[in-house]
Amino acid sequence: MNILLGISGGIAAYKTPELVRQLRRRGHDVRCLLTANGARLVAIDALATVSGHPVTTSMWQEDGTIPHIDRGRWAEALLIAPATADIIAKCALGLADDLLSTTVLALPPQTPWFIAPAMNSHMWHKPVVQAHIASLRAAGCQILGPVDGSLACGDDGIGAMLDPIAIAEAVGGQQADATRSAP
Repeated sequence: MNILLGISGGIAAYKTPELVRQLRRRGHDVRCLLTANGARLVAIDALATVSGHPVTTSMWQEDGTIPHIDRGRWAEALLIAPATADIIAKCALGLADDLLSTTVLALPPQTPWFIAPAMNSHMWHKPVVQAHIASLRAAGCQILGPVDGSLACGDDGIGAMLDPIAIAEAVGGQQADATRSAP
């Protein structure tokens, strides 16, 4: 399956190279879209190496392609991990001001999509964030987590991104071929 991984600017972005590896171990082709804030937290070269594809970071391509349309057509599933409160709000409200949020709107309606939220517990429990989550569920988005854990701010509580193995199993199923090795 072709899985498009959108990476937003939560600290859990550091886990995404392992998430890519887990998806590839299950036999999936993974391409990454990286927001500007996500690029502050995970290396583009690391994602390109583990996915085997260039990482898309801009809506503006010199080769004349339209990345949000092209990637949306290519994807058989979309996963946003980590999904910050910002990208959750953009998706719920239909806002499209960057590559990732525009790609979400450009997805064909039948394409399954998933988000793996990651944020501070206080943010997660805000009524507006929960309203956005409810809206996404109603639109067919599958919500993966968050879970209780140690958060980057030093707090413990709900808000940690689900483990990359659990996300890969939820999105891409069990390992397709146990003997296949991904980078």
